[in-house]
Amino acid sequence: MTELKNDTFLRALQRQPVDYTPVWMMRQAGRYLPEYRATRAVAGDFMSLCMNPELACEVTLQPLARYPLDAAILFSDILTIPDAMGLGLYFETGEGPRFKKTVRTMADVDALPVVNGEHDLTYVCDAVRTIRRELNGQVPLIGFSGSPWTLATYMVEGGGSKDHARAKALAFDQPELMHALLDKLAQSVTAYLNDQIRAGAQAVQIFDTWGGALSHNAYQEFSLRYMKKIVDGLIKENEGRAVPVILFTKNGGQWLEMMADTGASALGLDWTTDIGAAKARVGDRVALQGNMDPSMLRASPKRIREEVATILARFGNGPGHIFNLGHGITPEVDPANAGAFIESVRELSMPYHQK
Repeated sequence: MTELKNDTFLRALQRQPVDYTPVWMMRQAGRYLPEYRATRAVAGDFMSLCMNPELACEVTLQPLARYPLDAAILFSDILTIPDAMGLGLYFETGEGPRFKKTVRTMADVDALPVVNGEHDLTYVCDAVRTIRRELNGQVPLIGFSGSPWTLATYMVEGGGSKDHARAKALAFDQPELMHALLDKLAQSVTAYLNDQIRAGAQAVQIFDTWGGALSHNAYQEFSLRYMKKIVDGLIKENEGRAVPVILFTKNGGQWLEMMADTGASALGLDWTTDIGAAKARVGDRVALQGNMDPSMLRASPKRIREEVATILARFGNGPGHIFNLGHGITPEVDPANAGAFIESVRELSMPYHQK
């Protein structure tokens, strides 16, 4: 493999000294970029774009051509695993992802296969290999998956949901059924992420988008337990380097200590958690990633710079911080504002890393 020219992101994930705070953005390849919209139009629709390794590579690299980012993230979707399990993923305009089939009985769970990335999601692994080749060592590549609980909510509900009422009811009333589903998903996510690592992903992130909708005890039982199982089963080293794992539970700031106990390298923070307080709680055990409110990118460049300065000051001196948004960048953001954000992080973070 080509030697990595910029490993700042990987070093920060392992809390090693760096010259500045590395930065990337969740959904950094997306609809706010006109070049992305043009490529998606060529593909025809979102899933056709995801399933074309060359076009997925093209959009993965687009933000790197604009901005001095410190990582690329695979362009894909968290719902590829349920789709590979045969549920029939499709997208309704204005309604988000939907499934043709749902999972609500033990017979439904028993019928689901355990997904193998190279066999069942070949297009994802091919995209990882293509992106690594085209990156040519510029920055590291992040692979990812949805968490078992997050995937399960979509599979039970049949799509997105505001309250996840059906999934929660199933978990509370028929926990053995939910655990059977989550166990099968944990096996699939572990295999899927390991196949991404073998294909060239140099770090991986688990997106637990809906874990924060659970109560304290339910989070431990139905979400965290299975993410720990995944972390335990992941490849720890590849190409002579450690492969860091980032856990991101949206609205999960109250569980940081338990998340750190999973053995993850880093924890993603949404904007509702103060990063200084998070560092005081767990910062000597894991790196922290985050956590500017994505809506701040709709403010002026001056205001964006002020917010970046505030977050950097709250984290303070030393390694172990990867700057990011607290969730994905939104479609209406001006690309120039995203650029101002990234430039502010690079410039303002350097004094925090001086020896």
